[in-house]
Amino acid sequence: SHGDGAAPVLVVVVIGKMASAAEAPESWYLALLGFAEHFRTSSPPKIRLCVHCLQAVFQFKPPQRVEARTHLQLGSVPQFEDVKFEAASLLSELYCQQNLVDSAKPLLRKAIQISQQTPYWHCRLLFQLAQLHTLEKDLVSACDLLGVGAEYARVVGSEYTRALFLLSKGMLLLMERKLQEVHPLLTLCGQIVENWQGNPIQKESLRVFFLVLQVTHYLDAGQVKSVKPCLKQLQQCIQTISTLHDDEILPSNPADLFHWLPKEHMCVLVYLVTVMHSMQAGYLEKAQKYTDKALMQLEKLKMLDCSPILSSFQVILLEHIIMCRLVTGHKATALQEGLYCISVNCMDNAEAQFTTALRLTTHQELWTFIVTNLASVYIREGNRHQELYSLLERINPDQSFPVSSHCLRAAAFYIRGLFSFFQGRYNEAKRFLRETLKMSNAEDLNRLTACSLVLLGHIFYVLGNHRESNNMVVPAMQLASKIPDMSVQLWSSALLKDLNKACGNTMDAHEAAQMHQNFSQQLLQDHIAACSLPEHNLISRTRAQLSDTGRRAEGGKGHAPDGTPVRRKAPQAGLEFQTHQTAGTS
Repeated sequence: SHGDGAAPVLVVVVIGKMASAAEAPESWYLALLGFAEHFRTSSPPKIRLCVHCLQAVFQFKPPQRVEARTHLQLGSVPQFEDVKFEAASLLSELYCQQNLVDSAKPLLRKAIQISQQTPYWHCRLLFQLAQLHTLEKDLVSACDLLGVGAEYARVVGSEYTRALFLLSKGMLLLMERKLQEVHPLLTLCGQIVENWQGNPIQKESLRVFFLVLQVTHYLDAGQVKSVKPCLKQLQQCIQTISTLHDDEILPSNPADLFHWLPKEHMCVLVYLVTVMHSMQAGYLEKAQKYTDKALMQLEKLKMLDCSPILSSFQVILLEHIIMCRLVTGHKATALQEGLYCISVNCMDNAEAQFTTALRLTTHQELWTFIVTNLASVYIREGNRHQELYSLLERINPDQSFPVSSHCLRAAAFYIRGLFSFFQGRYNEAKRFLRETLKMSNAEDLNRLTACSLVLLGHIFYVLGNHRESNNMVVPAMQLASKIPDMSVQLWSSALLKDLNKACGNTMDAHEAAQMHQNFSQQLLQDHIAACSLPEHNLISRTRAQLSDTGRRAEGGKGHAPDGTPVRRKAPQAGLEFQTHQTAGTS
């Protein structure tokens, strides 16, 4: 206030008179020191006045020992501690921008070491160093730091920030596939979140973080049906947050001065995980609907917000909408959004893309995902038996399957059934496909179910069992229409045409033939349109060749043999925390 600003002037005038009266230097120094201590210990502390009194010492040109001691006292004033830690934080960010990460890390470690008496900065610096290790893919070190942060937050009485540290650690453990550590950690987080009583928006944001991790964990395992209760809770939670007013009442505990994401970002994230679920379940119209909503929200946010996480959300959404286009027979549109080799039968290009991806990945689930897709390419080429046998031995769902994903294991059974079908080993094919159906029905993997039904229908047709074939193909057609999956509809209509013709059902055969003709024409026109676009030439490129043309063409992950997209990692939105501080300290 104005009054506060006038007080040190009076002090300096009074002390100046004392000095001019030939008082000993120690007298006016002790007087200033006394005033400074009075202001520092006031309730609440008057830090600015304390600093003014100490700075006034220098106007009297004190002896060197007094000057040095005063500098030390100024450095120990709490407000100056904040400046020191903020400087360390900003300098480390500058080092990272200049690719001097090895200079940033020791700076942050030293700041963390001396900031234990300042809860806000100690927690913030721990988050910052953990984020740095995460960006370097050193998830073990990041998890260790987050564990230290969680224990520190518990000691200083901040259960809220303890939950943020633990949830961030849980996200990294999911990325590392350390599932045995994830389960007890998420259980503990759930208890902390439910028991914590505080700002309603902070509480709901913790619940969103917790539920996002749960949902992505289920989706990562291909458990599309099991995830539904958690996904419903998540959607209800974000609706609750949207009705709450974000008042700017600061928490009483300095360690609580964090929040996970702005609620507008959380809304987009919930749209995103809903799209991921809809894609795996085969609800493509629903996936497109929520993708459109999310992209519209993103465009509005990006007008005012340049946060990198919004760009990450946008890329993931585009990956999913591209896969929707490919399945629903809109390849030309998909081509302008991403690559699409398999869907236009460019098998050599698809093989080149997958083999390049195999060389680049060290992630076990992603490796399995790529191998499963590559096996489908070899089956469709028909003359790659040696390579195919080698791949199938490594993704044998009957024995030691390399990953725990329900979806990928079901897809591996389908690939085995498809290969056995082309080899004419029909009984073996039926066994594999029945395993696929059992697994896909258990978790509502609708596209995998439709593909398995139509292939079983094809096998029964070849074996002359027309009734059983019809029992498979009709529900396959219904499910493919609901998804909608243009390729499975084409396959099913061809089988229905042949079935009805064989059974003497002339009218039904004619209707099925007309459907087949319509689907065929739509797909052919779409294929011609896609191949005529200049972007079609991108399919001959691999990552090494894309370095000069930008990374935008390599975003899509493709789709599994059943067409189901499977993302391997939870969205990385946990460590980039923002605070209630001003722009200069956020």
